[in-house]
Amino acid sequence: MDFLIEDKLKPKNTLSQYNKLDFVNLWTQTKNYNVLGIIGSNHQRIKIKFLSIKKDSINSNKYLVSGKSSVKETICDFKGTIILRDIKEVEKLHFGVDNEHQNKGIKSQGVLIADYEFKENKDQKHSGLFKGKLYSKWYLISDDRIEYDNIQSVADGYSNNAFIGVWKSYKTGKEKICNWADFRVPNANQDFDVGAGEFGPSEKYYAKGWADYKPMDTQEWWK
Repeated sequence: MDFLIEDKLKPKNTLSQYNKLDFVNLWTQTKNYNVLGIIGSNHQRIKIKFLSIKKDSINSNKYLVSGKSSVKETICDFKGTIILRDIKEVEKLHFGVDNEHQNKGIKSQGVLIADYEFKENKDQKHSGLFKGKLYSKWYLISDDRIEYDNIQSVADGYSNNAFIGVWKSYKTGKEKICNWADFRVPNANQDFDVGAGEFGPSEKYYAKGWADYKPMDTQEWWK
């Protein structure tokens, strides 16, 4: 998860301190065209859209998720959970270029680590199960609200909400790597992303669904 962490983290797991707060805001902020993902070692493009995320009323570490996935011409519905496992604070607060966010009332910052499992509808073609680890950057402001940490978003290589794991086919039982995140694809081949200031797929992968990638594509494929 080094690509996600620019700051040193305190070793203590502060999950019990923060799990009373609501982290839904982290996963509903980003425009869908900035959620970038791959499935399989050939880096076929996958699109993920969360339609609903709610904090469980009983288990404060659990979030209930529903959404859709899209690979080539196949769109599947999925439902599942995000389970918080570890919350670590940064050793030193950062406020962006020229400390432009210094007056935001930031009390703490850190990284959330969770397990996710999303089950696609078994009645749909080419369906399966997503599972893995989620890494999200956040900060806490003075009124005890958790906010999406985009303070470093102007930096080259910025990314957040990294889902790193596998997709397992219901039909064959075979697993494929499946990773997605905001603004960059995590744990991809070194020759995959050739963009400098922002994401840009190499022509080598155009045949895997990346030829028509547009940075500001507003198509709502999930509707």
